[in-house]
Amino acid sequence: MRLFRSRAKRTTEPPVSRAMALYMAGRYAEAVTEARAVARSLPHDDTYTPLALSITANATGAQGRHADALAIYDEVLPAVGKSFGADHWQTLKLRSDRAQTLAELGRYAECEAECAAVAQTASGGTGELQNVERAASNGLVFALSAQERHPEAEARARETLTAYPEPDRLTLALRIGLARSLNGQARHEEALAEAERARELHLSLPAEGRPATGAIELAMATALLGLRRGTEARLQAAAAHDACLASFGPDYRRTVEAQALLDRIDGATT
Repeated sequence: MRLFRSRAKRTTEPPVSRAMALYMAGRYAEAVTEARAVARSLPHDDTYTPLALSITANATGAQGRHADALAIYDEVLPAVGKSFGADHWQTLKLRSDRAQTLAELGRYAECEAECAAVAQTASGGTGELQNVERAASNGLVFALSAQERHPEAEARARETLTAYPEPDRLTLALRIGLARSLNGQARHEEALAEAERARELHLSLPAEGRPATGAIELAMATALLGLRRGTEARLQAAAAHDACLASFGPDYRRTVEAQALLDRIDGATT
């Protein structure tokens, strides 16, 4: 997440600073409490209001409470759209975040449709609209792979990475999505190379937040298992599982994926 200027001139720290810091530190319950308080204290048309609401929903989802997060998005989106307009980047960002919450609930077709619509609306824009387009494209890549439409996911990931090659967290997410799509096509050598590129990028980025926790290791483990390098695969899968378990708990999607992969590896060696 990034900080944005408010419509009103401010001489102090942005009002969402503490909530964002709590979120980045993985203190999600506290982030929800702080962000809700900030949202209540600001006018509906203040630029920081949708960011506070977005932090509330994101921190709720990070606790595995995706249905609750979706309810927050459904509650605030009409007001944000009314205040900023349907095509404003703030409204589109909330729609993109909401769509990716649908994916966490297994509603992949709905996520696909909404991410495609948001990306199309943001396409050709500048500034924050470009980030919205990239984020929505990342959600689309994930939704396509989740429906086992891996060639389509690969094509979208490559298209977006070519158009926007910035070395940032959105590029990291897209590279992980590309590795996932390649693994889905049993192109494990390419997937492993892409996961290694993602790891290099991850190490070059500021150590804040945990959006990629376990994801790179999971992609690498899947590729290594496909290449019949079981011992290495298990090490990566165990690292993914331990990291996700510590950060998100046992019921988080990525934790469950890592455990399932560990079970596959152990089943193949017994």
